[in-house]
Amino acid sequence: MDIFYPEPESPGSDRALAEVIKKHKDRLVIALGFEVEQGKVFNGEIENVLYDDAIPVIKNLRQLRPIEAYRVLFPPEPIARFATFGHVYPLPDRDGKHRWENLYIKYGGEYFPSLALQAARIAGGISASKVSIIGGAGVDLGGRLIPTDKFGRLHINYIGREGSIVHRSAADVLSGSIPGGFFRDKIVFIGATAMATYDLKNTPFSANMPGVEKNATVAANILAGDYIKKTPDYLDLLVVLLTGFFAAFIGQKQKALYLSVLYICLAIVIVITNQALFTCYGIRINLIYPLLTVVSTGAFIISCGYFTEEKKAKEIRRMFSSYVTERVVNELIKNPDLARLGGERREVTVLFSDIMDFTKFSERHSPEEVVAMLNEYLGAMTEVIFKWDGTLDKFVGDEIVAFWGAPMKQEDHAELAVRCALNMSKRLEELRQKWRSEGKPALDAGIGINTGEVVVGNIGAEGKKMDYTVIGDHVNVAARVEALTRKHNTGILITEFTLNRIRDLVTKGILYRTSISVKGLERVALRGKEKPVGIYGVTERPFRL
Repeated sequence: MDIFYPEPESPGSDRALAEVIKKHKDRLVIALGFEVEQGKVFNGEIENVLYDDAIPVIKNLRQLRPIEAYRVLFPPEPIARFATFGHVYPLPDRDGKHRWENLYIKYGGEYFPSLALQAARIAGGISASKVSIIGGAGVDLGGRLIPTDKFGRLHINYIGREGSIVHRSAADVLSGSIPGGFFRDKIVFIGATAMATYDLKNTPFSANMPGVEKNATVAANILAGDYIKKTPDYLDLLVVLLTGFFAAFIGQKQKALYLSVLYICLAIVIVITNQALFTCYGIRINLIYPLLTVVSTGAFIISCGYFTEEKKAKEIRRMFSSYVTERVVNELIKNPDLARLGGERREVTVLFSDIMDFTKFSERHSPEEVVAMLNEYLGAMTEVIFKWDGTLDKFVGDEIVAFWGAPMKQEDHAELAVRCALNMSKRLEELRQKWRSEGKPALDAGIGINTGEVVVGNIGAEGKKMDYTVIGDHVNVAARVEALTRKHNTGILITEFTLNRIRDLVTKGILYRTSISVKGLERVALRGKEKPVGIYGVTERPFRL
């Protein structure tokens, strides 16, 4: 009976009800209301009639943290004398949902079972003396352990929404419309389901489940042994550790966007696995801690990766922005492995350009005029080098050093260098015409190009002055070839090593839709080379299909 009887009605009615209760005491449980308020406890003597309903055996008392009542809504005599009671104190979670059943409540130093627990005991034919509380484990009901937490709570395994357990109206019973024998051999819970009775519970399945059906569900869980099984703490800890390890493992050397997708997928897998174990096997594994582990680990790794990539991007931009074009810098940021900060051997094509007779020019003109013309010349040549995706190594006075093939790999580095040299010659001729029109001396320059394996990387004093440059014998060859342009009175000289890289295109007479002329000049013995090196003059001529 999920109904309170806290006040008398009339002597006759109370005696009639008491007689019915007395007659069926061995199979009838009456709801008893307890009032709970934090900080309040009852320290007096409890009513004698309550002692028979108290759970007689308590084990591991130190591990118990029960709900404690300070007041009981006791029925009047003679009802109280004959009734078997079970408490119906509800304690929802913080979100207002009823997920737990307090199988016992403490009052005046004694522990009293819930209505559902009493009903299950009587339905199972178990005497009250065979019920005991085991702190930290649960309630022993005639040799059957009902798992609870340290507060004496059973996690309710709801069947579904309201109406999942068969309902019959009291009006139909009183009118006789229910077939005879319908309630035979059944456990019947009698209680109010109307909204006006304010005994509706908010459960994970419904916001309007009658309290009486909630109590019936708990009794059904106990009798069927159909419990939600909470995994032990060590297993929860193991799941968190494994989840954290896996989250850290997949976070190695991945892009931030890709990592975000992976962590979202991992969180979804955790939720689905958790729900599947709960739905199919009634196993409740802690969900919050693994999800928090994934979120926190993912946020940490992605944040670290972001700031690390941001730092690398700034370092690459700082290091290469004065060497290569913005497009190349952005490409290096996307693929930082292309910009290895350590030295490495790589085949490149090196270009040296030097203004002829610049010393005489600087001696005959004012410093302001020298600097102005030199800046104009170097600015124009730099634009051309960047146009052809070259890496500007350095300016040494009036000398320009550039190379192709690093930091980004360029299979056609020799072709790009030669085409850039032709473009530089054309741009220099435009400057010469401009200078003549301004009454200034027309400066001229020679260009030497060589291809070969060099050491490329950052060289200098770390933390003070570092330059991304190339060093090696083939760099020196390019410098010496450039010096020979005065001897042969030609603007561009290339070595046989560069010619070998563009020979097919030269044979066809086409280089980037440009028709070129290559003329062998001589083989010269260069310092550092055992064999003479062939040098060739390169000029541009109109392109014809």
